[in-house]
Amino acid sequence: MLLVGGLAVPAFSEGAKVTDHTVKNIDGEDVDLKSYEGKVLLVVNVASKCGLTPQYNDLVALHEEYKEKGFEVLGFPANNFMGQEPGTDEEIKTFCSSKFGVEFPMFSKVSVKDDDVAPLYVELTSEEENGEFGGDIKWNFTKFLVNKEGQVVARFEPKTKPSDEDVIAAIEAELAK
Repeated sequence: MLLVGGLAVPAFSEGAKVTDHTVKNIDGEDVDLKSYEGKVLLVVNVASKCGLTPQYNDLVALHEEYKEKGFEVLGFPANNFMGQEPGTDEEIKTFCSSKFGVEFPMFSKVSVKDDDVAPLYVELTSEEENGEFGGDIKWNFTKFLVNKEGQVVARFEPKTKPSDEDVIAAIEAELAK
């Protein structure tokens, strides 16, 4: 077990992958992330009432452009930063679909830091597991690029837009492998 913010969480074996997790989707159903193996993923902690919320437009565009090539955006609502994701899963789902036309997979609200951090985010932020891509989540819309094997290969901080040329180049490089 690892101690994270006073909370004991399962330790991951060396080589653990993002796709080793089961999470709840926005409708409360279990989703085994192994179902995404073989795809390139952009895992993003999202929020509906943040100054960065318009990034949903770019996330939707990325998903549309690359989904047929084996790419998925995975949205994880989180209310860790100034209460900017206060809604229920149903409210979040309605907001995202009506305001931004989100069709990429959305998941149940999670915590991305503090004592109640979700196991997926324990792994994503682990410097032991992910080296330079680990470290605390500083704000909404932190983006982790995950390769086809389920390993984190890049991290983009909140103000880096999903349409940024570095993000697109990294996605295209992973899809080409």
